[in-house]
Amino acid sequence: MHEPVLLQRQATPARDLGTYLASGGLAGLKKAREIGAEETVRIVTESGLVGRGGAGFPTGRKWESVRMAQDPERYFVLNADESEPGTFKDRVMIDVDPYMVLEGVLIACYAISATRAYIYIRGEYRREAQILQCCAEELAAAGYLEGLGPEGSALSIEIRRGGGAYICGEETALFRSIEGYRGEPMSKPPFPTVAGLFRKPTAINNVETIANVPDIVTRGPAWLRTLGTPRSPGIKLFSVSGHVERPGVYELPFGVPLRELLDLAGAHDLQAILLGGAAGTFVFPRDFDMPLSYEAAQEHHATLGSGALIAFDHETNLWRVAERLGSFFAHESCGQCVPCRVGTRRQHEMLETLAEGRGGSDERDLLVRLSQVMTDASICGLGQTASTAVRSLIEAEAEGLLAV
Repeated sequence: MHEPVLLQRQATPARDLGTYLASGGLAGLKKAREIGAEETVRIVTESGLVGRGGAGFPTGRKWESVRMAQDPERYFVLNADESEPGTFKDRVMIDVDPYMVLEGVLIACYAISATRAYIYIRGEYRREAQILQCCAEELAAAGYLEGLGPEGSALSIEIRRGGGAYICGEETALFRSIEGYRGEPMSKPPFPTVAGLFRKPTAINNVETIANVPDIVTRGPAWLRTLGTPRSPGIKLFSVSGHVERPGVYELPFGVPLRELLDLAGAHDLQAILLGGAAGTFVFPRDFDMPLSYEAAQEHHATLGSGALIAFDHETNLWRVAERLGSFFAHESCGQCVPCRVGTRRQHEMLETLAEGRGGSDERDLLVRLSQVMTDASICGLGQTASTAVRSLIEAEAEGLLAV
């Protein structure tokens, strides 16, 4: 039985500093300050922690790049703009354990010698933004932000609420939004670790990633590798919704079979699940025994993404689901590049036709060709992955896996 780590305080949420300290909170920050920034980065690097928002980039490498930057002005950004359909794990983390999240932020800022931290949170998360604001103020009043900045200066934390744009979950679009501009992705390179927020070296992590940091620093780099698999060390939060008896957020070590997660959520007789959110892939019962790890997902031509899992029973018309996904991406495209701006709209039009039971092999062939263009030519991940679920559905239909 897995002992919860990220959700260890779910039964008794720690929303005041005294409660958090009494349960062992801020031990990671204390140890980080004792061992120094360089050693802290080394521990996070050796732990194998990678980004939990979907990209899977090694956290320690990102921090090291910013720490070694020549520019003395550096930033840390916490991405709490959780806008992926079916994903709500970060909201739960902030609600249940805001101080753990903020402790991770403080350790990251100390490790990279950040001059300022920004928390960019989804606009609809008003309550969660207020929770983080109150907790950050309490940490500052208690003196925990002192000495974390360059040359022993005090760190400052600023919370920015997003405007409800899915595209602002993309890191460079998020930076533009903080700077006061329209949220549009920027071409890379240069990468954020070189020229990020305000064109300064910037480290950005999402909520789940940063919540792992306090325990990693406290327990050492080998601890995380005792969980999960060699190529996917650690634990993962999964947001489960749809046709299940017990929707919610589940914490499991990487490598646990997908079927075990479905059993925990009370899923029965499913036609398919959408794994990885709107930009994920449809997975069918033949693959329900696959381990939940990055390498296993790749072998099954699937993706874990942000950890969203939406279940569908046999009465669901999956083409209707795909049409709703197409509508979402067409609406959320920032319109900056033609492959995404036009491609998502043409995709939605064709999906409307297929959802109504019209169209044939020509429309399906055109969708596949359009998907390839969007994947190859779009500037950012929105356009590059907007057709991932659609392609997996076309392949499944060709194999006779669709019930309706």
